[in-house]
Amino acid sequence: MHRSLLVWFVIAALTIFLFNSLSPQGGRKELPYSDFLEAVEQGKVVSVTIKGDRVTGVMKDGRGFKTILPPDPEVVPLLRSKGVKIRAKPNETPFLQTFLVNWLPFIFLIGLWVYFMKQMQAGSGKAFSFGRSRIRFFNKEEGRRVTFEDVAGIDECKEEVREIVEFLKDPSRFTKLGARIPKGVLLVGPPGTGKTLLARAIAGEADVPFLSISGSDFVEMFVGVGAARVRDLFAQAKKNAPCIVFIDEIDAVGRYRGAGLGGGHDEREQTLNQLLVEMDGFEFNEGIVVIAATNRPDILDPALLRPGRFDRQIVVPVPDLKGREAILKVHTRKVPLDEDVDLSLIARSTPGFTGADLENLVNEAALLAARKGKDRVSMADFEEAKDKVLMGTERKSMILSEEEKREIAYHEAGHALVARFTPGADPVHKVTIIPRGQALGLTQQLPEDDRHLYPKDYLLATITVLLGGRAAEELVLGRITTGAGNDIEKATEIARKMVCEWGMSEKLGPLAFGRREEQVFLGKELVMHKDYSERTAQEIDEEVKRIVSECYERAKGILKENMQRLHRLAQALLERESISGEELDRILEA
Repeated sequence: MHRSLLVWFVIAALTIFLFNSLSPQGGRKELPYSDFLEAVEQGKVVSVTIKGDRVTGVMKDGRGFKTILPPDPEVVPLLRSKGVKIRAKPNETPFLQTFLVNWLPFIFLIGLWVYFMKQMQAGSGKAFSFGRSRIRFFNKEEGRRVTFEDVAGIDECKEEVREIVEFLKDPSRFTKLGARIPKGVLLVGPPGTGKTLLARAIAGEADVPFLSISGSDFVEMFVGVGAARVRDLFAQAKKNAPCIVFIDEIDAVGRYRGAGLGGGHDEREQTLNQLLVEMDGFEFNEGIVVIAATNRPDILDPALLRPGRFDRQIVVPVPDLKGREAILKVHTRKVPLDEDVDLSLIARSTPGFTGADLENLVNEAALLAARKGKDRVSMADFEEAKDKVLMGTERKSMILSEEEKREIAYHEAGHALVARFTPGADPVHKVTIIPRGQALGLTQQLPEDDRHLYPKDYLLATITVLLGGRAAEELVLGRITTGAGNDIEKATEIARKMVCEWGMSEKLGPLAFGRREEQVFLGKELVMHKDYSERTAQEIDEEVKRIVSECYERAKGILKENMQRLHRLAQALLERESISGEELDRILEA
């Protein structure tokens, strides 16, 4: 566009230049005024044309001339006395000058206005239509269709939403028993568990219109736009009923009212009020099912969660062992796998992984295999990808001195040895002194089964393992380093929670200390309200210190009893840099 404008500008300039050059006045000679008077007095001038202060004329020999006429009242009488033919014309402004002065600014402003309108249409959805909702209609024909077969690991959740799809397909099956379709379904769960994927599957399975929008799409800088967009959203939903409306990240507009700085006039609260009215107000919205997703249900307004608005709250949990294996099968359907790949073993070694984590794991393994020039993804690629996801990328370029390597080796060997000989601790999966992520070394433990409850013995064993690195530094090196900083922080946090939240202190008993008060406006910040005396605070500090100190002495005792194994393991780490759990057992049993 810019090039075409430049071309047209050049063409216009050349046209004006040629017009001026070829015009009749273009060939006239500029004559000084004194010479003009002299020529008139000598009778050489035949005719003149006076236009304002400019004079053009023709000599007896046929030559044309032009000159500037000063305010001289004797000029006309002189011309008449010499018999010169005189023509007079009004002083008109040239068209180009008129165009440039009068019309060009208006044309420029109109062009600027049109340009900005087009920009607004491209970026903000059409000018003067801020109140229109940015809703997206799902079309089964466009793109890849997601079905319930693509969703794994959350079978109970699929059954809950499958019922809604069947109700919309065949409502008579339910209405003949007096049942009504749920007005709203809230999908709740940690990030990456598959809430949005489940909504995509509903869109792919349902034979009714599917309208999707994000919670942040209601928020705008203009006052009243959010409520207007909610009204427009449900107006379009009524036109397409029966239909499904999916609102992703509804916590963007569904937070507690009365917590903002604007009070009742807060724009977000007005948007929420309109949403409450549209979902279950005076008017009926038959055939409209609202499905929303959030990972922060604790901050949603109670009026939004009541039956009649969101009749069901479906928890989408982190998948268990069986669910992880099913998810891996879904994500490896199009990935060529080597014969040695065991998805059940990968699922067992990835506790706590969500669906998004497992998808990323499969993708990282495929990228590693492609980088190595393989045509299939092997188990070694999955192991390397898992280490990369869990521990970070290897920083092989980081240069450590031999003394630092020795300190890191004994630190990690202390963790591994204490974990091996502490009853109830998670087994060691891998030990490495290769810097990964922000850590200089790492001891990775993986539980044998998914844990939902944590016994006191397990928590004490965890603290003991965390302090094993510091204990090894003190016993072998005779000095302590900053390498145990994160371990001590985690150990102290677990011990304080044992005392203050979980009632695991014999001295203080089954009591909870410190009431948590969450300020909704501040988001995730928590304020601990101190509801105990200074004496109790001192006793809490003493209990936390006792738990950590006892675990530290326990770790030192284990290392003292197995000092030869500690030296052997540290030497093996210095030689190999990384040791697996099976290799660890062979080294300790030697």
